[in-house]
Amino acid sequence: MHELQFLIIAVIILALVFDFINGFHDTANAIATSVSTRALKPRTAIIMAAFLNFFGAMYSTGVAKTIGGDIVKSAEHIDEHIIVAALIGAIVWNLFTWWIAMPSSSSHALVGGIIGAVLVSTGAIGLNFWGIGKIVLSLILSPIIAIVVGFIIMNIFYLLFGKFRPSSLNNKFKRMQIITAATMAFSHGSNDAQKSMGIITLALLSGGYIDVFEVPYYVKILAATAMACGTAIGGWKIIKTVGGRIFKLQPISGFAADLNSSVIIFSATLLSLPVSTTHVVSGSIMGIGSAKRIGAVRWGTAQQMLMAWVLTIPCTAIVGALVYSLMCYVFGL
Repeated sequence: MHELQFLIIAVIILALVFDFINGFHDTANAIATSVSTRALKPRTAIIMAAFLNFFGAMYSTGVAKTIGGDIVKSAEHIDEHIIVAALIGAIVWNLFTWWIAMPSSSSHALVGGIIGAVLVSTGAIGLNFWGIGKIVLSLILSPIIAIVVGFIIMNIFYLLFGKFRPSSLNNKFKRMQIITAATMAFSHGSNDAQKSMGIITLALLSGGYIDVFEVPYYVKILAATAMACGTAIGGWKIIKTVGGRIFKLQPISGFAADLNSSVIIFSATLLSLPVSTTHVVSGSIMGIGSAKRIGAVRWGTAQQMLMAWVLTIPCTAIVGALVYSLMCYVFGL
């Protein structure tokens, strides 16, 4: 098999593996709140999330174009070796953080892997710093917005429903949580699956298999299916962290968290901006918990998560750079 064809196939497989891992790594984003409040049984929640992740992934390709076109200056500055190294860096980080039950950003991991591999291969000249700045800014601002808006929404809910009996209120919001869990799963698929679509399309473009950066339909199907299958596996370790170790959720607070998160994530999708669903959901829970009282949030867990968030891009950039350097040594690039 021709080397280029082999590398394209390797990119597609690794991108789908990344999407699959993203599915079970980020399952908690869509269903942790509804599972922790017992609005949905775990298996039911995962099956629902898998289907809606698939349909969300088929929604649009704006985020894919941002990931594929805004990190490097042009397809000339990137090849399949770089993409393979970047994907391996992101996959290694995702598996590590999943193993220690720490929610982290698959988006950060992918961006970091690409940056590291490109810096070693072509140097800083190959990077589109304006595009990277836009992506990083959206990744940073989205959880901050989630905290602030979550705090506001929960305070509004306390004003509107504070006089109702807790038992009656919880029963009603448990049923409503099914709807918000569904919208959360759809919005997660609409943003996260597109990142692998962008990487595969970039590889096809740099390899000369397509002439313009337009995501082929079969790439959409493959990425959506991989994420849905990963979601069906479930990420129980991270579900426990997001659902119960940040703030003890009640149905009303779980509903508020999912509503807030799904609106922010889907708004980012409409703006073609990649965001970390992990960061947004965690930020929503922190903001909603703070509305009850600051001490209600387990800030020790939040601090550990923040450390993982800060380390993700530099760590994956290092891994991506090391993998590319190793490939240069082995294959004589």
